[in-house]
Amino acid sequence: MNEALRKKYIPMTETIYYTLLALIQPRHGYAVIQYVNVLSGGRITLGTGTLYTMVGRLTADGVIVTLPGREKKTYQITQEGMALLTEETERLERQLADGRKMLSGGVFTVPKRQDEEQAAENSREEVIFV
Repeated sequence: MNEALRKKYIPMTETIYYTLLALIQPRHGYAVIQYVNVLSGGRITLGTGTLYTMVGRLTADGVIVTLPGREKKTYQITQEGMALLTEETERLERQLADGRKMLSGGVFTVPKRQDEEQAAENSREEVIFV
């Protein structure tokens, strides 16, 4: 994957994330607005200005394409876009798992610093309880 695109889009805004989810299937602009609203449970209501500005940027970056020969301008995610969407979904899954673990009273281990390791060679990790 293009490293410049990764730096630009990861982490991804919620509106871009949901728009890319909507564009796994070809959709025209108004259908994207409706789909994102339903998929997000009404949390995200895209305005036309926001959508078309974002679509222009995503198209210019090769994350989505405009499909030729359609009555309405129709968009679809590219392979590069799908790679970004997959990476972002995996990042969000890790973030969610960490949050759930900590909120349920989980344990998180932090490696000790090198100078602390020399002082306590028998202990390799510091345990933090929430």
